[in-house]
Amino acid sequence: MPRLNRLTSDTAVGASRDLLADLEARHGRPGDMVATMANSPAVLGGYLQLSRAMGRAKLDRAISERISIAVQAHQGCGLCLDAHIGAARARGVDDEEIERARRGTSADPAIAVIIALALRIHREPTSITDEQVGALREYGYSDRAIADVVGIVALNVLTGSFNLLAGLTPGSDPDA
Repeated sequence: MPRLNRLTSDTAVGASRDLLADLEARHGRPGDMVATMANSPAVLGGYLQLSRAMGRAKLDRAISERISIAVQAHQGCGLCLDAHIGAARARGVDDEEIERARRGTSADPAIAVIIALALRIHREPTSITDEQVGALREYGYSDRAIADVVGIVALNVLTGSFNLLAGLTPGSDPDA
């Protein structure tokens, strides 16, 4: 059961109303997470900006989705996990690789090493070593791609934490 109210451009006020009206005009009805984030214009605006920025990340989207699966499997947001599994499948990631991502790895060593970095960033960033960053470079990852992992993890922490706080779960959409 959702813990926070879902808003629309008719029920939101101020900046949230403007953000929702813009989203509704461009994309139709926003999803539950976005509509619920509208309770805080700062959170909604920050999420939208970070989400757009990470859409320009250097990492291949299939790798980014596997990172998101690994982080969400650890964090426990079922709504996010379902969304990222669907996005990974849409990018051609097979079920075996999705299951590996849920466990924080990949059959491809180059992808496994970047997923491992993402989980370290999420769990214990102080434990990251020069050797781990060097291993990423050996697999051809640029500084930009390595830095983008922080943004991907941050976006997943924001969305997963928000959904867990708000009580948004798969199937919790009252209009679905």
